[in-house]
Amino acid sequence: MKLFEPLYDRVMSWSRHRYAPRYLAGLSFAESSFFPVPPDVMLAPMAAARPASAWRLAALTTVFSVLGGMLGYVIGWLAFEWIGPWLEQIGYGPELQQAEAWFATWGVWVVLVAGFSPIPYKLFTVTAGALSMALLPFVIASLLGRGLRFFLVALVMAWAGPRAETYLRPYMERLGWASVVLLALAMAFYLVMD
Repeated sequence: MKLFEPLYDRVMSWSRHRYAPRYLAGLSFAESSFFPVPPDVMLAPMAAARPASAWRLAALTTVFSVLGGMLGYVIGWLAFEWIGPWLEQIGYGPELQQAEAWFATWGVWVVLVAGFSPIPYKLFTVTAGALSMALLPFVIASLLGRGLRFFLVALVMAWAGPRAETYLRPYMERLGWASVVLLALAMAFYLVMD
């Protein structure tokens, strides 16, 4: 049974839809505050399908991701006492504690690193609000971290262009399962080291 090739085909068809930029903006906004799917899954195929629009798509993704991060900040600032226990119930307790420790050690730099890395950015937006981090440094660090990440994705995919689809599709199943294995190994390593 193939799982990743049909998903890849569906995302590629979505990336060519006339409302795809709106969907990308919505996904970028939601992911930064509450939704689990990162916008890279839409940005990458859209930048490959439309190389001339890659920079505009990266800018759109960055702006809406930071706006969503600001919503996450407000959620943390206003409602952390209510959502904190819920986040712990669904399994994000250790990550929240780690985020708080990192904020205590590195401050605003954590937001910049979390914005660029595959670490769930929403944990840091909510935690920044819960800890009442200064808003302007939070926004600047978010713009830098998210911008670096999304412009890098757009640059690579625009360079590869539509030919990327031809080269990626035959390996999509292997790449998908390899990603699952790497994620499982990373989680196991994190649990062992904690």
